[in-house]
Amino acid sequence: MITLFGFGTGFGLPEISPFVTKTEVQLKMAGLAYRKERAMPPASPKGQLPFIEDEGQAIADSTFIRAHIERKYGFDFDEGLDRAQRAQAWAFERMIEHHVYWALVGARWVDPENFAKGPAHFFDGAPEHAREKLREDAQFRVAENYLLSGLGRHAPDDDVELAVRSLFALSVQLGDKPYLMGAKPCGTDATAFGALAGILTPFFSSRLRERAEQFANLAAYVDRMMGQYYPEFAWKAEREAA
Repeated sequence: MITLFGFGTGFGLPEISPFVTKTEVQLKMAGLAYRKERAMPPASPKGQLPFIEDEGQAIADSTFIRAHIERKYGFDFDEGLDRAQRAQAWAFERMIEHHVYWALVGARWVDPENFAKGPAHFFDGAPEHAREKLREDAQFRVAENYLLSGLGRHAPDDDVELAVRSLFALSVQLGDKPYLMGAKPCGTDATAFGALAGILTPFFSSRLRERAEQFANLAAYVDRMMGQYYPEFAWKAEREAA
């Protein structure tokens, strides 16, 4: 059986990491049996989550995990899409992972109130004398990566406006369809769902979340995906109560 290593439940989400969420949803899409274990990034072959173990083989990075599933189990996440549609789905995935994701990181890690409420607790189990230094170092490293992503070079309002342009593109692509590319979910839906749920979770307050909520079809899409792939998770009630 496949073992998926992730962060686990938190921040009002069934999985803290949008990339782990992507892989978990793709495992569900493929109908593959798996078990899930908590891990921290240093345990991964590439120093990041998710990674999986499959019959003694460790595969890290959500994109390479998808390729492994397709190759070993013969599952086509983009079945039914023609060549142009597959290229389009890949382009949207890159936009989500290299632009929308970093906006999410800024809202969680750079905003001091959200950091204190969320990521700072990753270090609660560290020795008390080292805890605050570990938090400061981690936040600094993430903020540095946010700067290198490009979004962090702009004023707070400007980085949100840039992110909203990507959300607008996703909203237009989705339109009134149930999924990004049509009537059935494809691999990119797992990616979009992970990032959008991470933005829309009521656990964090941010201008990014406020702007994302204005795209009614994206909010309904996340509700629909959550109900389909995490039916046991109390998502919609918590969002409506927020």
